[in-house]
Amino acid sequence: MDIKNLTTFIYVAEMTSFTKAAEALGYTQSTVSFQIKQLESELECRLFERINHSVSLTKKGKELLDYAHTVRKMTDELKESMTDKSEPAGHITLATASSLCKNMLGNNYADFYKHNKGITLKVVEAGTGEMLRMVDHNEVDMILTLDSHIYDTDYIIAKEERVGIHFITSLNSPVADKVKIEEIINMPFILTESGMSYTRIFEEKLAEKSLEVTPVLETGNTDIICEIIKQGAGIGLLPNYVTEERVRRGELKYIEVEDFEIEVWKQLLYHKNKWVSKEMEAVLEYCKKREFA
Repeated sequence: MDIKNLTTFIYVAEMTSFTKAAEALGYTQSTVSFQIKQLESELECRLFERINHSVSLTKKGKELLDYAHTVRKMTDELKESMTDKSEPAGHITLATASSLCKNMLGNNYADFYKHNKGITLKVVEAGTGEMLRMVDHNEVDMILTLDSHIYDTDYIIAKEERVGIHFITSLNSPVADKVKIEEIINMPFILTESGMSYTRIFEEKLAEKSLEVTPVLETGNTDIICEIIKQGAGIGLLPNYVTEERVRRGELKYIEVEDFEIEVWKQLLYHKNKWVSKEMEAVLEYCKKREFA
């Protein structure tokens, strides 16, 4: 059985499209179709239902998908063990939330590179839904999320921790240190993008109370949010790791909102079928030390 055919099968199955699989693999669509036909002929069963341009797995196809992932994982493991290299070397792609990039790629990354010059790292910024899609389709090796807690047996949790989060405002703001959400909901809010990460959780909590917020500014740059709020422009909602130093220096203050708890988790995940190579293990360890210290 050709491993390339199994890999193509995985891409078609997960992308539910021969066209998208061909684009991802760099093949023509006819090549993908031929490889799937070869596999179906060899196994003597139909793997996909093709109805009105839609593609879905048959019962046998679903059974094969689990085996295909196992075979690909074992193939990666074999290649790793047969490669004679004393130091980790290879390319790793990590998807993460934009607000985590600054902390993760701070001064320590230079030291990491100094000791791991054979590893190249690509960091992709995305929302949690897109991150999960990418790791499911093997477009990224691992993801670092900042969102609601993810419970899913398809993923291995390499590390996780709950993240403190607070509403913030300027020191001269008329807002009291302790309020109800109804008292501040109509004030000018400056937030990260709607529907993303902890802002999405905030919006969902508001919806439970039949409330909504229309921010005067949305940006993924948390430093800009802090600077604008410091100047007295409104209220923000940010993780403590972004704001605590500024609060300590007296540039911002926290607002305690009664009966309005927002639970946010930082999680380092990878797919259960992903083979953890030496270079991937090195990046995982770096993320653990940098993000979960």
